Amino acid sequence: MIGKRDVGEAPLAGKSTLNRLALRGDSPSRYKKIHCQQQAVDALLVEVFLEAHEEAPDCIVLDLDVTDLPLHGHQEGRFFHGYYDEYCYLPLYIFAGEHLLCARLRTADQDAAAGSTEEVKRIVGQIRGRLPEVAIVVRADSGFCREELMAWCEQNGVCYVLGLARNERLRKSIAPQLAEAARLQQASGKPARVFTEFAYRTTTGSWGRARRVVAKAEQLDGKENPRFVVTKLGADEWPAQRLYEELYCARGEMENRIKEQLSLFADRVSAETMKANQLRLRLAGCAYVLVQALRRLGLKGTEMARAQAATIRERLLKIGARIRISVRRIWLSMASGYPWQGLFRQVWAQLRC
Repeated sequence: MIGKRDVGEAPLAGKSTLNRLALRGDSPSRYKKIHCQQQAVDALLVEVFLEAHEEAPDCIVLDLDVTDLPLHGHQEGRFFHGYYDEYCYLPLYIFAGEHLLCARLRTADQDAAAGSTEEVKRIVGQIRGRLPEVAIVVRADSGFCREELMAWCEQNGVCYVLGLARNERLRKSIAPQLAEAARLQQASGKPARVFTEFAYRTTTGSWGRARRVVAKAEQLDGKENPRFVVTKLGADEWPAQRLYEELYCARGEMENRIKEQLSLFADRVSAETMKANQLRLRLAGCAYVLVQALRRLGLKGTEMARAQAATIRERLLKIGARIRISVRRIWLSMASGYPWQGLFRQVWAQLRC
């Protein structure tokens, strides 16, 4: 719907008009105006991350994960995913701390790790073009524990910490530790953990070599809870318990970053084509990059230095205002009742610097 300003006849773009901007096909159209250069956007995300560091970091951890974007229509590539129990897309996200490095839309009829090696290869190549000596660690859950990714990391000097899906053979390998954890839990009445490690290779031949596996034998109230992690990191630098609790478990923070994508409308994938929905995913990703930069630079040292993207949007960006246009000026009058005026001024001052 096209509206009109109170003063003048210049048109204003409504939601329907903005929606048409995102539906560009392969050929130009008067209703499809946006052309996205995918490689340029991918490179920009990594470049923003690199420029955010005043000094080169000692180590960069790349977190990989997927999420489900539910589909409620007949979009291109729709597929029913049994785990999520719905029709959905299955985008791949890669983060380095709070920095978004990749948001790739994918159909749900494939392995969770599909395409991840290519994305890691691209990102690592760009990082090492600027920081050739930096240590890089790839971290992900068991959905990414694939020979292709592990072998590439080993061949290119990249470490990895990946979850390993449990099976009966793995459980038998830590049977003594599970028994010890059960004894400790019965004695204390509290959950008990015992850590160990061993060399492991699949019997099916899917792994090209034996690798270090760290195991957590945990006994909860009434049930076992074993967990396994495969890694290229050595035991001297990363003992079993420290590797699992301090390094691997820290990947859970990435889930908050994905939730921030959703709060910025990354799940609005209702367009007909994959190409249009990929653009919407990129727009949400770019919005996150801007909000994250606002948090990193403008909100540094304030009460909202660790605020979520949705909170920042609600408190700093959605402000009641009145706009007046004269021949020489545009007057923007913010609501006098706005409760975060002091914080807004502080952010404005820090961004100016």
